[in-house]
Amino acid sequence: MSTFTHSDGPGDGPLRAEAWRLWHNYVHSGRDVSYEDYFAGFVESVDTEAVRELVLGCWGSSWEDSAEEPIDLLTQAADRFPNLRLIALGDIPSDEAEISWIRQGDLTPLLGAFPRLEVLEVRGGEGLGLRPLAHDSLRALRVESGGLDGAVVRAVGGSDLPALEHLELWLGVSDYGGDATVADLAEILSGERLPALRHLGLQDSGIQDEVAAAVASAPVVARLESLALSMGTLSDAGAEALLTGQPLGHLRTLDLRHHYVSPSMAERLAGALPRTAVLLGEARKPYDFDPDGRYVAVSE
Repeated sequence: MSTFTHSDGPGDGPLRAEAWRLWHNYVHSGRDVSYEDYFAGFVESVDTEAVRELVLGCWGSSWEDSAEEPIDLLTQAADRFPNLRLIALGDIPSDEAEISWIRQGDLTPLLGAFPRLEVLEVRGGEGLGLRPLAHDSLRALRVESGGLDGAVVRAVGGSDLPALEHLELWLGVSDYGGDATVADLAEILSGERLPALRHLGLQDSGIQDEVAAAVASAPVVARLESLALSMGTLSDAGAEALLTGQPLGHLRTLDLRHHYVSPSMAERLAGALPRTAVLLGEARKPYDFDPDGRYVAVSE
């Protein structure tokens, strides 16, 4: 199946809409139409100057083809999309491809080609790359992964992102390439290059207690409005670190959902932060067959 769909009805001449979703799957369409030809057809059929949001779903075979080609093609065509403000790369549901199957690429040229981009959302960590850069317009960066390379985390921290308000990283587990350590988070947690940051999500981590302990003394937290340490293996140890660290009462929201915190500790958290919406939900039950037993929300 090869489609590009939009939110508005077409008129005369080139199709005009602000938001488009691209989907090209070899399984249904065969390999007679390359992604390059498919993308060229999209560019020629659409009033690209009107496009503000572009969602890239499947770009061939979900588990064989990387995002390098769509990244390269979009980068080369950057001048055709002067008003593009949002790119979602890898918007592929799990029934089509598990998150660990999605092969990504280097995001650096994409951000360089679109200096006015405001939102970048990425799904999948295999082959994902990023080098430290400066970008004056990016307001939101969201990376969903079952295992995020520490080099990508360090590159985010090493980038100058003065407009970034929302940062969300799913760190994942080592079985799926998630080798990021607390040390890799150092520059993010310092906040020196993130003066506008208001939401920080360091989520889905197999070392969530260690992350919580680092966050508890991180300078960036003082300027945040919301903090998410959800989806991971947070236990009483991590919760205790949050309680004994710097004050968190200024937060509007503290998201800890999918956790392994005891009922008594959950009560302490809520009591210590009466003006903060502490999102906990029900504690997870560890796997019986695992010595540790805790697991993250998203890995494969």
